[in-house]
Amino acid sequence: MTKSIAYENVRNLLNKARSIVLTTHAGPDADGIGSELALCLALRSLGKKAVCVNEGPLPDRYRYLDPENVLISFNEYKQEGPIDLFIVVDTNHISRIGARMGELVQKSKHVLFVDHHPCPPTVERLHCIDTSAAATGQVVGELIEYLGIELTQKMALPLYTAILIDTSSFRYPTVSGKTHTLLAKLVETGVNPPQAYNMIYGAKKVGHMQLLGKVLSNAQTNEDQEVAWLSLSDEMIHQYGADIEDTHSFVNYLLVLDKVKVACMFRTDGKNVRVGLRSTGEIDVGLIAEALGGGGHNHSAATLIEGKMEEVVEETIDKIEKALKSPPPPIGQV
Repeated sequence: MTKSIAYENVRNLLNKARSIVLTTHAGPDADGIGSELALCLALRSLGKKAVCVNEGPLPDRYRYLDPENVLISFNEYKQEGPIDLFIVVDTNHISRIGARMGELVQKSKHVLFVDHHPCPPTVERLHCIDTSAAATGQVVGELIEYLGIELTQKMALPLYTAILIDTSSFRYPTVSGKTHTLLAKLVETGVNPPQAYNMIYGAKKVGHMQLLGKVLSNAQTNEDQEVAWLSLSDEMIHQYGADIEDTHSFVNYLLVLDKVKVACMFRTDGKNVRVGLRSTGEIDVGLIAEALGGGGHNHSAATLIEGKMEEVVEETIDKIEKALKSPPPPIGQV
């Protein structure tokens, strides 16, 4: 389905909807939060009764994106009448929005995914999903424009932040001319790029820097240096008083290594190990993640593996090395 057809389908749904609930995945990131906030404000400008409801409350680190307290938690939500349209941004799996939010889906007339993550073709055709977009924030920004809604600074800062975070400061291969065209329009509303960067990245504590130094000092590579990895335990995070979400970007530091093709970060999570994968652009780590039981984009993916850290690291690196010897199709090729 072409983008214009998908956007026109959204317009048709909106024309029939009065009461709209927007949400994103549980444990939301800046892309999910920024996208739902901006879209909610845009829909309100059309006279819609739109509300952002997440499984949990808005994390403190993102409160500056929501000065009007648009986003509420499930516990704060009071349903008044039927839900005409339930919009899920930044994921295309209902299972990811939280059990209580999932209950609201059953009470909604229509459900719409607005996303940029890979999904089956049947799902993509029925929803507003653009897997070529750099971030869900880009999809939402372009959708707002298509609907003829004027972008305001209150919409633009969440969207700019969404794209900034989800592209690791515009460095991923999905960043395109269209991405930068939208970014320029967001800046024209009054968004200040240095300030936007500092507000999301510049609020770290010294413990964050100490943890980063500790983790990077133990970085490893395989023999040919095409695979590099970091290891991080819950104990280390607690020791330095760091925020788990702040550690997600640690793996990106490995992408500057000369010969690296795949970068990994292993982090303990109870009895499991979370494995984050990044690509410099030559290898599709989304396919590697799928083979390991996870999924994601061709340049950024993840999986969750049960086991002890040492065993998971050894087995995973071995599988990645074997995949590189018979690599999946390079990014951009079938």
